[in-house]
Amino acid sequence: MLTKNGLEVLTAIVGKENVETSQASKLVYSFDATPQFQSLPDAIVSPRSASEVGQVVKWCSEQEIPIVPRGSGTNLSAGTTPLQGGIVLLMKHLDNILEIDEENLTVTTQPGVNTLELMEAVEAKGLFYPPDPSSMKISQIGGNINENSGGLRGLKYGVTRDYVMGLEVVLPNGETIRTGGKLAKDVAGYDLTRLFVGSEGTLGIITEVTLKLIPLPETKKTVLALYEDMDAAARTVSKIIASKIIPATLEFLDQPTIKVVEDFSNIGLPTHAKAVLLIEQDGDAAVVDKDIARIVSICEDNQAIEVSMAASETEAEALRSARRSALSALARLKPTTILEDATVPRSEIANMVEAINRIAEKHQVEICTFGHAGDGNLHPTCLTDARDKEEMKRVEQAFEEIFTTAVALGGTITGEHGVGAMKAPYLHLKLGEAGVEAMRSIKQAFDPKNIMNPGKMFANENRKRVVVKQ
Repeated sequence: MLTKNGLEVLTAIVGKENVETSQASKLVYSFDATPQFQSLPDAIVSPRSASEVGQVVKWCSEQEIPIVPRGSGTNLSAGTTPLQGGIVLLMKHLDNILEIDEENLTVTTQPGVNTLELMEAVEAKGLFYPPDPSSMKISQIGGNINENSGGLRGLKYGVTRDYVMGLEVVLPNGETIRTGGKLAKDVAGYDLTRLFVGSEGTLGIITEVTLKLIPLPETKKTVLALYEDMDAAARTVSKIIASKIIPATLEFLDQPTIKVVEDFSNIGLPTHAKAVLLIEQDGDAAVVDKDIARIVSICEDNQAIEVSMAASETEAEALRSARRSALSALARLKPTTILEDATVPRSEIANMVEAINRIAEKHQVEICTFGHAGDGNLHPTCLTDARDKEEMKRVEQAFEEIFTTAVALGGTITGEHGVGAMKAPYLHLKLGEAGVEAMRSIKQAFDPKNIMNPGKMFANENRKRVVVKQ
């Protein structure tokens, strides 16, 4: 618990205007985009520099005050909920793009920079930063790194981890280290850069990052394929990849999701289809034309009832935006929307979707499914009401069965949302007890006082979704 003297110390470091303690401010930062997790912090602190971050962390370490680093709070695993109080550390002042290096194809940025703004800044110079989480209009680069965010372009271009070349990190004792850099090759010791990516703020606080860029693709084409049969859509995905075509985007929506998204976006999505695939290819114009022609042929050969091509970039962007709006559209239907994240090998997509539907029926809960079909990353989304305790028990049972099924099919409990507090009870399903203990050892080595985002990854492993009140 922060004392009056402690608040005075923090104020001396970051300035009075950057320490918030009002009840209203605490309430705002007591939750993130994850349903059913809420806990009040003792204060919200907004450092103005990496140096101030180091000073704040050093003092918190001495006092054993918990720290929860936070970007825009868009994560879906309760990763930025201050479950043990302490301070929420906002990165809103560390919001500058420091350098776009066209010779080395890198961008160096502070963690508080908005994801879409960074993408637009590098594209203005003919360069490309591919990771595109659906939250990119809101999310920050630091949050993307902590969650190792994916996106619609993950099949062809990979995820955030694949573009992080170097980091500046404040360790839990307040010391600052630099990892990696603008180097194509660097095998000097352990790969600390990759260790911090996806660590969810449990090992340190990122204050600067160097990201890899690539040349901006010359052109792009977008196709929408409609199916009356889920298996046919899944077969199409496998056939496209087996044909050695790697699309930039290969997305899937089931019929319940299509209907809700169309009602939300009103762009003419085919609500009669049982499933749709949104497919894009980018690159050299001749290659794109060739790939798209083959993709259309594969869709038709695998029982697509209709295949249409976007007539313009405006129409294509409308389709992409509609897909990105799936969560927002679904969230309008019930008081509580729980969007989960399970990944299986592409060859198991049809089996996984069938299993999700069967599990939903078994537990009598409403689940819509969409996701990144090209990389097997599905988002079963449950529409429910947290006030109905009996139904919430069934929701919990359904998701546990979904995670178990995903792992049994060779998959994982999370492809891009992270573990946070929400999935800590299920981490052993993927890693086994020995794997979890190995991760605990790493956490202990970096953060022996357990002040960095406590209650995430490991703590409360026997607990399910609960509201934690401070």
